[in-house]
Formats: sequence, C-alpha cells, structure tokens
Amino acid sequence: MTNKVFAVVYCEGFFGEMDGKTANGLVRYSEKYEIAGIIDSTKEGLDAGEVLGGEANGIPIYKNIRKALEGKGESVKAFIYGMAPLSGSFSLEDRDVMFYAMENNLDIINGLHDFLTDDEDFMEKAAKCNVQVHDIRKQQNNMQRNVFTGSIGKVKCPKIAVLGTDSAVGKRTTSVILTEALRKLGLKSVMIATGQTGVIQGAEFGVPLDALKEQFISGEMEKAIVDAWEAVEPDVMILEGQGALSHPAYLSSCFIIRGGQPEAIIVQHPPKRENLGDYPDIKMPSIESEIELIEVFSKSPVIGIAINHENMSDSQVDETIDSYQKQFEIPATDVLKFGCDALVAKILATFPKLQAKLA
Repeated sequence: MTNKVFAVVYCEGFFGEMDGKTANGLVRYSEKYEIAGIIDSTKEGLDAGEVLGGEANGIPIYKNIRKALEGKGESVKAFIYGMAPLSGSFSLEDRDVMFYAMENNLDIINGLHDFLTDDEDFMEKAAKCNVQVHDIRKQQNNMQRNVFTGSIGKVKCPKIAVLGTDSAVGKRTTSVILTEALRKLGLKSVMIATGQTGVIQGAEFGVPLDALKEQFISGEMEKAIVDAWEAVEPDVMILEGQGALSHPAYLSSCFIIRGGQPEAIIVQHPPKRENLGDYPDIKMPSIESEIELIEVFSKSPVIGIAINHENMSDSQVDETIDSYQKQFEIPATDVLKFGCDALVAKILATFPKLQAKLA
C-alpha cells in the first residue's frame, strides 16, 4: 500500500511485552501506517526492532510524546494507542497524552473497548482541534450484525487457521508472515484479520470479533471470508486466531472455527510460558492437550506448529523444534527466526491443488 500515514504509537511501559501486542504488531508490519516512533519511557533510546528480538529497523523509542514529535514538523498525522490491557480502559495519564496529541493535530486511533467517541469531553477537544477519532471496535460493532447462514460453502479455496495455546503468543505475526510467503511463492493469498491490531495494520478483510455480540460472531467471521472470496477469489486464506480454544476467558477461537470452517490448522505455542499471560494463577495448557481439543472441536487436522521463543535460548528452540517434529510428525518452526518454509511445504502437500497452481 502506498501513501502510508505517518504515526506514533503509544505503548508506555509495555513495548515488547504481552500487553503491548498492538504496538509490537505495527512495528513488525503495517500496510496502512508508517511508524515514526514508539513512546515508552522504560525503553527510551532503543531501536524498536532490536527490542522485539530482531534486527534494527530504524524505528526509535521515545521517552514521551513531546520527544516523539520533536523535529518532525507536520509529517506525523496519527496517534495510535498501542496497548491491549485486560481492563480495556484508559488511565488518566493515557487521556492526558491523547489530549496533547490532539493539540498537535494528530488523529486518534483507538483499539480498546473504552470508546472515546462516547466521551463528551474528549470529542469536544477533538472538534476544537479539528482531528478525527477512530474507535476501531465501536465502528465495527455498529455495522456488523450478520448471523451464520452457511454461505461459507461458496468458498472453494483452502482455509487455514492459526490458533494458539494462549493470547499474545504470535498468532497474528505468523498469519502475516505465512500470508506473505504464500504470495511470494505465486499464490493469491489473503489473511482474514480477527482482532483490532490486524484491522489497524490495514488488513483488507476481517473484523475485531470480540467487539461483536455473541449472536453475530460466527456470522461475521463467515461474512468476512465470503466477502474475500467474492472480491478476489484467492487461492488460499489464512485465518488469524484469537485467544485459545481452551482459554476460560476467551470465546473467539470457538467462533473462528465455527464461522470460518478451516480445513487445516497451525498451532502457535510458547513452550516456556508456564501460566496464562493475563492469569498468573492458571497453568498453561500443554500443546498436546490443545492439539487434541482443536482437532476434536474443528474436525480438521493440525498440520504444523509455530513456536514463540520467549524466554528460550537458541539451543532450546532448536531442541524443541526437533522434539515436536518427532512427537507429532508434522513440521514445527519459529517463523521469526527461521521463516515459514516448512509450514508452506506442508500446506502444499496437504492441498495438492495449490501445488498444481504453481506448476
């Protein structure tokens, strides 16, 4: 996508961590925004790419919004709230920062459930500063009211879901990387975004599922897929996962499976994470139990494993990949370290029609 909008991303205290997943995702990939800087005083002066465990990417991290905007003139047009706290609410400090952003003529991009467009004081300030406020979840919620119809049967290409054992384990990142790898191979591939970060990144098709009423989630998942099929007739679709099917707090994986009807699944797992990210008293499920649950619930096979290498040494990653491949007899990889060639090869082997298209 050309003519990207320059934006700063606010992620105070959480960049590179679980609750900073929106900022983390935007630094790794965005079709819509050019990220001019990250705001996180705890990592001031560092390079955002290096913090995420990769190579330097030239995106600096600033102490505060004032520093982030210094010397940039009017090039920066948007302020993105880059955190996803469990509470879904803003702090008083968050509001002060966003007021300053509006005073500097920045549009506000908000992915939380706390809707700024319902706040009279906030909207009065926005009008005075002549800026736009975008509540990503609210805008979708007001428009998306389709129930499941069975029209998913129209879709004639493979649909592969990237599910996981917890929230914030890398499902979206793997989905993005896998979609791009399939495109580079010569296949027309489309990612269906299912969370606010994917939508903010600029995904053409999808909806933040947890913004919807339960009655409409399966239907809206189905509609996003059917819309993509009717618009571009892709060769393959990658369905971005949310939460985990086993997770007691989240239902999105259930609706992704029910509404999306994936023919195959890739499971994302952080082997060294001992407890659920936002629930430190609840033990992580084993990858064995999650695979079993997914295959029973979806009636589709798990064809690959993607590893999140948090708290793992390089040797531990290598050993885990080897162990999983022997145990489950399917490819395993860390897509950030080694790419996704093994997963792509398995997809082609599972769906011979895709291989035939390349031939």
